[in-house]
Amino acid sequence: MSAVRTQWASPVCLHFPRFSTRSVKIAVCLKFPATVKTLLLKQSCALTRHSTRLLNPPHSLSMSFSSSRCMGGSYAEIVVVRHGETEWNADGRIQGHLDVELNEAGKQQAALVADRLSKEPKISAVYSSDLKRALVTAETIAAKCGGLEVITDPDLRERNLGELQGLVFREAAKLSPKAHKAFLSHRTDQDIPGGGESLDHLFQRCTSSLQRIGNKHKGERVVVVSHGGVIRSLYKRACPNGKSGGKVLNTSVNIFHLCDKEWTIKSWGDVSHLQQTGYLESGFGGDKTSG
Repeated sequence: MSAVRTQWASPVCLHFPRFSTRSVKIAVCLKFPATVKTLLLKQSCALTRHSTRLLNPPHSLSMSFSSSRCMGGSYAEIVVVRHGETEWNADGRIQGHLDVELNEAGKQQAALVADRLSKEPKISAVYSSDLKRALVTAETIAAKCGGLEVITDPDLRERNLGELQGLVFREAAKLSPKAHKAFLSHRTDQDIPGGGESLDHLFQRCTSSLQRIGNKHKGERVVVVSHGGVIRSLYKRACPNGKSGGKVLNTSVNIFHLCDKEWTIKSWGDVSHLQQTGYLESGFGGDKTSG
């Protein structure tokens, strides 16, 4: 499978007005009656998929709503970034826990997202999965954002996909039919043959990791570099009743606000920094083929 890229991504954005990247971002915490708040939260979790190429770079700044107890900087702003592209992403090969390195496009993507984040509000800490594709992306960001030391956490690893790991996805049904069937199962407690994880297990470990980070960094802005399957699980935690978050593109920027155990999404799927490199059009590994 060849790597097909386009200049601009087709991001998933929340249903609120978009603003220029030069706009001033003001954190606002509002308190609404329960019925109004429920409606607004449902709207913030209703995501739109764009199938056409954008003529201008996307600016996925969106409003979020949280309770008044988040006033005074008592929440953590966590910038969750998917790792840069790998050759296996480009080939449509399932990675899971296998340690695949960034390709040249992935290294360029990492440099671009690092440059972008270095120009935004101060980063206090950088966390990462311990797999190379995430760790090298995180190290690139950390070096550009004040020379921070990357803190690794295995709980931020991609989903273990057992026997499917290393297979080209389009050949998996033929080469490992039982594992492929388990992977496509709608049961969230379905393990993958060969030591693979269920979606429930992935959800528990990665959301627990982000919660620990949020508890430790209230009032701060931190970066977490992880994987497509993990980020989709984090989205589900923040928007349990929302539609699918769609493809999680390589080095996309997804901003979460954690106020104790309440999670909200400030922005989603922003790849406006990929002007020079573009992105892998298939979004492989960041969609339903996460791994």
